[in-house]
Amino acid sequence: MTHTVLIITDDADTAAERVAAELTGRGVPVVTLDTADFPAHVSMAAHIETGRRGWSGIVGTVRGELDLACVGAIYSRRPTQFRMDERMSSPERAFAYAEARYGFGGVLAALRQSGCLWVNDPMAAMRAEYKPIQLVTAARVGLNVPKTIITNDPQEAHAWAKELGEPFVYKAVGGIWHADEGQVRVIYTKPLDDPDALLDPAMARTAQLFQEWVDKAYEVRALVIGAQVLAVRIDSASEQGTIDWRSDYDSLTYERVDLPTEISDRLVELHDQLNLVYGAADLICDPQGRYHFLETNQSGEWGWLNQRAGLPVPEALADILQRGPAWAR
Repeated sequence: MTHTVLIITDDADTAAERVAAELTGRGVPVVTLDTADFPAHVSMAAHIETGRRGWSGIVGTVRGELDLACVGAIYSRRPTQFRMDERMSSPERAFAYAEARYGFGGVLAALRQSGCLWVNDPMAAMRAEYKPIQLVTAARVGLNVPKTIITNDPQEAHAWAKELGEPFVYKAVGGIWHADEGQVRVIYTKPLDDPDALLDPAMARTAQLFQEWVDKAYEVRALVIGAQVLAVRIDSASEQGTIDWRSDYDSLTYERVDLPTEISDRLVELHDQLNLVYGAADLICDPQGRYHFLETNQSGEWGWLNQRAGLPVPEALADILQRGPAWAR
């Protein structure tokens, strides 16, 4: 019997629609769920008892019912925040949110113990968000990693930069998106060349990440999907985009490329070590043709690359989700 694939995302996700269409065309049952609809528009009645291998029961959604016992794969594409009833007080909403997370979210997470494949497993995804874990794992599997320091000690940062003796960059450890008094601000990679700037006492207020500057011939976004690597060369026509291509999408051009086998193999091993089925890895290719690993994003976007560079991402994801428990084993 064919298992059901659950796709967790919001209603505006056209990339997820392409994966769902690919699976449906293969005869694989698909249910799409927006977690923000729980509990107002989604109901759940899940059961467990002695002797059962896993949770059973029904999740009722606006798109139909989902039989938990039939779920063999979950694509956690773009999970959204639960929306609590505004009639509750603030403490009541906080309590209800936690109960939804540990109850509704916990039941779905527990399906993994019944053999369900998660892309990606929530616990592994959470762990992989920590850049220090990514970098040490990348170094251990043999990928080139830029010289890096994470510190809140201005003197240590200054000494590191002086010893480096070449330009370096600042990066936010926790990602580029940050809330700031009702606004969302973006912190892009910032190039630096003066070690004395690191002696600012404000450096001590939190952890800071600095890396050596790596000269670029071009950059690569490599989508690791199971044991397959789909890579795109990214070139920028602007100085801003050359520093951080995410800061100037209009200046970018894309070309599908094949990475050297040893680089692809190490990227697959990296994601295997991180227990990730999917990841969007960013690399620099320097003028000498060496590849340098920067980071991987376990929920990294791929929709525009699929369109601009002709990557068969929906097909690759569908291959894994269709196998489900068989792939997980």
